[in-house]
Amino acid sequence: MQIAIALFERLTALDAVGPYETLSRIPGADTVLVAERPGPVRNERGSLALVADRAFADVPGPDVVVVPGSPGQSDHMAHEPLLNWLRSADATSTWTTSVCTGSLLLAAAGLLKGRRATSHWLALAELEKFGAQPTGERVVFDGKYVTSAGVSSGIDMGLALVGRIAGDEQARTVQLLTEYDPQPPYDAGSPEKAPAHLVETFRAKSRFSRPST
Repeated sequence: MQIAIALFERLTALDAVGPYETLSRIPGADTVLVAERPGPVRNERGSLALVADRAFADVPGPDVVVVPGSPGQSDHMAHEPLLNWLRSADATSTWTTSVCTGSLLLAAAGLLKGRRATSHWLALAELEKFGAQPTGERVVFDGKYVTSAGVSSGIDMGLALVGRIAGDEQARTVQLLTEYDPQPPYDAGSPEKAPAHLVETFRAKSRFSRPST
């Protein structure tokens, strides 16, 4: 089984690495990082590089597609090399998935029309523009499409998908070996829980709150 994690400039590293650490532990999985061309791809701060070993053209038919999100996602909403690969790979994939605003790339490729989907809380309303049905759930399954909310939720999505592919026992094994037992020191991980002033500050600053030009 081949799992392809798409990379693009200015991605959020955990969006890709979280699913990698869970899905790559499926027995027999061949997990590859792919991009428009092989080589290093920088995160949104430019401070960290992930290396794509293969180009999109080298991975035409993966069984699982994973699309991370990031501030860089906005630069790729009309980038045909990426969108065309998503459409082509989705045509034969068993699972097509996303983390954070990666769901907007799936939506821009026309893959989420009429489907329930999630994204980062700041970007949820954007899904409607592409005909998707936004939900604030952390992980959403709709047929073969699996979308997850912001950044850290990619770990949850990966574990949930491990369970679907390899069974609950394997998913529990992955959770145990990665010691994924969240006990955050603060209870501010969603807009419903965070202090209202923080939520409003970041809503006001969000690129999704700015008028389109």
